[in-house]
This record gives sequence, C-alpha cells and structure tokens, in this order.
Amino acid sequence: MNSIETYISNIPQERQSAFTKLRQVILDNLPQGFEEQISYGMPGYVVPHSLYPPGYHCDPSLPLPFTSIANQKHFIALYSSSIYADKDILSWFETEYPKHYSTKLDMGKSCIRFKNVNKIPYELIAQLMKKMSVEQWINLYETRNK
Repeated sequence: MNSIETYISNIPQERQSAFTKLRQVILDNLPQGFEEQISYGMPGYVVPHSLYPPGYHCDPSLPLPFTSIANQKHFIALYSSSIYADKDILSWFETEYPKHYSTKLDMGKSCIRFKNVNKIPYELIAQLMKKMSVEQWINLYETRNK
C-alpha cells in the first residue's frame, strides 16, 4: 500500500465507514507535529524525521511511530504507543472505557481490538489522542530506549 486512500479502498465495505470515521477522529485530535503516512503497511501517525532525526531505533530510516490503525481479519485495530509506554495513560483508558461501552475491553499491549464496528468509542479515542504531545512522546521514547 502506498496511500491511505488505497488502504481504505481495500477494506471490506461493511467496515469502511467505521474505519474512515476512526481515522478522522485521530486526525482531528492528533497533537501538532505528528504526521499521517503509511507505516508498516497501515495508516500510521508518526514523528517525522524533521522533528526527530534519529528515527525509530529498530530501523532509523523509519520515522518514530506513535499510533496506527489497521483492518485485521476479524476486527479494526488501534495501536497506541502512549497506552503501551505510559502506565498512567493505560490506567486512565482502562478506567474510562467502561463509561463508553458495556462490552469488555479487548486489548493487548498496545493493540485495542474493535470487533463490533458499531461499538468504537470515538469520543474516548479523541481524548486518548490528546493525551501526549510530540515532545512528551519523544521524551518518553528516549527515556525507555536508553
């Protein structure tokens, strides 16, 4: 995939609307400095090399990843580095999620799985996106990867 539009066009029709809405919520609430691009074959939100020249330690040619969204076989996934790297944000998210939906939170380390596209907590995702600035993410990333 070389464009977000191509990625979305390949999502099954019954998920495209929810995926597009999730993408827009992220774009509308993502702090200044992060950029949207295809990253690891999916829409990603990264710290560009212009703001963080060292890039990602696993592959410095890549920008520092922050958040991604993906259409998986049985769900839409949101991958959030802030949830993975910051215990306070993780705790906040786990506490807030039940206030938005009664379904059980389906989550791995950084992956939040939405099996029911009608139960994506868009308002909560909007709040999550605002929790960490580019500068905070870079500082946390550098602290964790020394």
